[in-house]
Amino acid sequence: MRRRAGVGAIQKQRLEAEKYKDKGTELQESQFEQMVKQMEALKENLEEFASKHRSEIKKNPQFRRQFQEMCAAIGVDPLASAKGFWSVLGMGDFFYELSVQVVEVCLAHNHITGGLMDLDELRNRLVAARGKSQTHQEITTEDILMATKKLKIFGNGFTVYSVGKNRHMVQSIPGELSLQETTVLSAATNQGQGFVTVASLMSDLGWTQARAEQAVEKMLGEGMAWIDTQGEEKSYWFPSLFPGRLTAKV
Repeated sequence: MRRRAGVGAIQKQRLEAEKYKDKGTELQESQFEQMVKQMEALKENLEEFASKHRSEIKKNPQFRRQFQEMCAAIGVDPLASAKGFWSVLGMGDFFYELSVQVVEVCLAHNHITGGLMDLDELRNRLVAARGKSQTHQEITTEDILMATKKLKIFGNGFTVYSVGKNRHMVQSIPGELSLQETTVLSAATNQGQGFVTVASLMSDLGWTQARAEQAVEKMLGEGMAWIDTQGEEKSYWFPSLFPGRLTAKV
């Protein structure tokens, strides 16, 4: 007959299990504290690096982009507070000024673009608006993306969307683009001419005719698209994606 474990043995096993559990918790807490210390050390080193290379970061947009990537790699948001890295660099006013200019340029062209502007076109217009004076720092698309983060205080009226490969659109009208609408924009981008038809959406995306018609008619009603009825089939054009806009004189 097999002998059952006694009460004492069971209690001993329970105590041993609790000891291992406590030890495991202690190790986890210790590891977490070490990680926190390492992150704090990295942030301090990054701030020291920023102060040391302040002039280069301010003048060289490529160096500035690399600095932004360094911040992102360790989860640091340079715009998180007034005491962030950009303030240390004296760059806080630069991004606030740029964000205001983004608003001005987008709103000034909403009647043409329908509230959507290609990021590269926005940069070209900003460069033209700022002038080529030595007092103005060169701006990159990364700078504009950083500046648009400050516009989140306006809600979803200013949002950046990725459409197609390495292409972004800046929305400057109230409301948020649906997945269906961004898919239509991507299709128009990939098409190369900046327009779609119901047939092309059905063919390229596998949509039903009803879904394709509903999508383009909604964007037409919101002013994001223009309609051309002169061809064999209605075509829906997006002003922000017109061929030649980026090379046209701004």
